[in-house]
Amino acid sequence: MELDSNVYSVVVTAITVLGGTSAWRFYEKRQSRKEKDQDFFKHDYKDRISKLESLLAQSSEEKDEMRSMILKLTSQVASLKVQVEFLTKEERK
Repeated sequence: MELDSNVYSVVVTAITVLGGTSAWRFYEKRQSRKEKDQDFFKHDYKDRISKLESLLAQSSEEKDEMRSMILKLTSQVASLKVQVEFLTKEERK
């Protein structure tokens, strides 16, 4: 009886140790996958942010160019308006 009890204890201990070891490996792999996923997302977000920053800078430059173009066109329209007023005054004389 005592021998059966000892064998039973050894078998239970072996199963517990093997189960604990495989559980440990499972959690290590799971944690490793989580870290890889987090690293992937971090790099993906960094890439997206850098792209958005470059697009923002580009649109800002385009906005400045359009603003200067609008100012030039506004001054040209004002000049043409003065010329039209001058010509209409001369025509009336």
